[in-house]
Amino acid sequence: MTWVVVRNPHAGWKTPSESDIEMALNENGIAAEIHTTTTADHAAGIVATAHAEGRSRFIVAGGDGTLHGLINAILSHDWPRPPTVGVLPLGSGSDFLRTFAIPQDWRRAMTHLVGEERYLCDAGHIEGGFGHRYFVNVADVGVAGAAVKWSNRLPRFFGKLRYTGGFWIALAGFPPREVTVDTGRRTINATAVNIVIANGQFFGGGMNIAPQAALTDGLLDIEVFTGRRRQAFTVMPRVIKGLHLRHASVRTARTARAVITCPANWPVEADGELLGSGPVTISVVPGAFYLKI
Repeated sequence: MTWVVVRNPHAGWKTPSESDIEMALNENGIAAEIHTTTTADHAAGIVATAHAEGRSRFIVAGGDGTLHGLINAILSHDWPRPPTVGVLPLGSGSDFLRTFAIPQDWRRAMTHLVGEERYLCDAGHIEGGFGHRYFVNVADVGVAGAAVKWSNRLPRFFGKLRYTGGFWIALAGFPPREVTVDTGRRTINATAVNIVIANGQFFGGGMNIAPQAALTDGLLDIEVFTGRRRQAFTVMPRVIKGLHLRHASVRTARTARAVITCPANWPVEADGELLGSGPVTISVVPGAFYLKI
């Protein structure tokens, strides 16, 4: 069956042309038709057409943001069985693939599109005053959401350092506030600067934010970063290596659903896309899609 390729021409700093991707697909014996998107609605229309035609194999040619958009388009439809999604990492950040040790180079990643090996993955769902969205990797409520705001203002050639720079800029003006995470079985009350909701393990250009997260367990890993802002100088180096979970300022939970209460102006992001602000309810969508590995 022919793959449907959704290509984001604006992903990353140096994005390969449609003809470059087509040539590489042909060299690997991968039958595909490429659609270069102009807007999020365009990508949703491509998925809707494929769904109507009974096609359910998609390739994302872009970063985590492009994957986020495609998954939301896919999960807006009912499918007889979970669709299959492959990823060619062209964006400034393709952290979702790091959980599966798939190369960040798009030509090397393309070899994972050959054959039939797949991995059934959960997705996350997040709902708030902004509406609702699905996510595949990591969502944040708090300073990490503000970091996305700032990182989007930095030049693309900064690459994965855009998020790191955005985080430290955002942290300077982000005082700790009272938050609550209610899983139904456990409640975390804390003075915090950020709440992580993880389906995958990596974010922010390779930081191992949730080293114990699994995309097949029907659960989301929640991490509440408490304490004063200056603790970030000791916690963040541990986050990079995934060694932060035992730090006194990090409180954790694992759940299929949680209600998160926070200040109304706290930014909310998912997969690197800014969604809105304020309290949210999060839940897992088990077995939402197959990842081609």
